[in-house]
Amino acid sequence: MTDILTIDIHTHILPQNIPNWKEKFGYGGFIQLEHHKPCCAKMLKDDGHLFREIESNCWDAEKRIEECNQQQVHVQVLSTVPVMFNYWTKPADCLEISMFLNDHIADIVKKHPKRFAGLGTIPMQAPDLAVKELERCMQIGLRGVQIGSHVVNDWNLGSPALFPIYKRAEELGAAIFVHPWQMMGEENMQRYWLPWLVGMPAETSRAICSLIFGGVFEKFPKLKVAFAHGGGSFPSTIGRIEHGYHCRPDLVAIHNEKNPREYIGKFWLDSLVHDPLMLDFIVKMFGPNRVALGSDYPFPLGENSPGSLIRSMPYDDATKQLLLNGSALEWLGMKQEDFR
Repeated sequence: MTDILTIDIHTHILPQNIPNWKEKFGYGGFIQLEHHKPCCAKMLKDDGHLFREIESNCWDAEKRIEECNQQQVHVQVLSTVPVMFNYWTKPADCLEISMFLNDHIADIVKKHPKRFAGLGTIPMQAPDLAVKELERCMQIGLRGVQIGSHVVNDWNLGSPALFPIYKRAEELGAAIFVHPWQMMGEENMQRYWLPWLVGMPAETSRAICSLIFGGVFEKFPKLKVAFAHGGGSFPSTIGRIEHGYHCRPDLVAIHNEKNPREYIGKFWLDSLVHDPLMLDFIVKMFGPNRVALGSDYPFPLGENSPGSLIRSMPYDDATKQLLLNGSALEWLGMKQEDFR
């Protein structure tokens, strides 16, 4: 198994140094890095509130390669930390931040093309600007974009306002990775880390259902979308979702008349479920060609040893190869030879 090309589609990275966006744009809410000791930094909101402490593997490509070698991971797909989406900002400011982050990832991919692939971030609150940055992402060597599970302005991902983004992504063959952010109900469940334990899975199901019921997958059938965290709560609640479609089509099927179950296997999930029974459940439901290794490296809710759960499963080598690289390659529009 160690010889099978291993691609991790869910990893996050930041530049080592981030500009003072508050000073530049004249308003706050942005993330800053405070390098308070060697190989360690605090992610701070500009009011000094600690968001997260990170280590050098969150910005140092060489450190990531060293750890990947130890973990038998050949390729990481890089994307920004979701708190950096900044959909709440003025569109032009979000575009500037997105370009800064995307150029950083593209530079790493260019320097280490056999070890990394990249996904950009785009100003989803301004679809016209988002389309232009999506096009630029593909021009600078990225394979697609990471987007949030919803957008501000009360837009879920099924909003027709976002259709121009999906249309262009389909035309370009761009991969889309959907990651939860700004979890629903977060303000009402601050204790016990519930936004991450409960809110994130719900956010991902919200995104999947919005794309299905909003008719996005029907209108753009070649769109290549992958969802973080094993699809969140969607796989385990598809029975309830389908029943709702049958019993209240007047509420559920108002923009798309097709049964939501028909879309299973038409989008990708990462493997980050932390449980062999759940991994086997999604592999059987979606097919091994639609589940790809994802670890959430380098954060604590991720898989400590990326790929170890897949390797531990009693699957044949052909199935493990799909889970470790085949699904990811199809989603990215790449070949094994690109990383050999």
